[in-house]
Amino acid sequence: MNIFRVLPKPQWSFGLCDCGKDFCTCLLTCCLPCVTFGRIAEILDEGKHSCCCLGCVYCLLASVQFHWLFSCLYREKLRAKYGLPAEPCCDCCVHFCCDSCALCQEHAELKGRGLDPAKGYARSQIFPPRFPSMFR
Repeated sequence: MNIFRVLPKPQWSFGLCDCGKDFCTCLLTCCLPCVTFGRIAEILDEGKHSCCCLGCVYCLLASVQFHWLFSCLYREKLRAKYGLPAEPCCDCCVHFCCDSCALCQEHAELKGRGLDPAKGYARSQIFPPRFPSMFR
């Protein structure tokens, strides 16, 4: 009898090219990737930085073509948080080659894990009412 169970390695819930499954996120990311990035980064930073602030930094870096470097750092955070593999290649290569697809995949991954980047960090968390007896 084998007492050691081999646990499967965590995998991405959505593929890199699964952008079309959420048309709204895909369209937003193609037109305003700074918004999608800001939402993802706010969730991964656990609300320490706002979506607007992070999106503006992304936008400024995009003006000099270095946005991919900033977004790959957050892909690394996401992978570390959920133990995901670096697929199909390293994080910086994924963002350098197809930043929009990577952002859509990361957004979908967070959403699939019960966090809604569009709501922001505070609203994505489940909080009990502060004074439950007052509302009965």
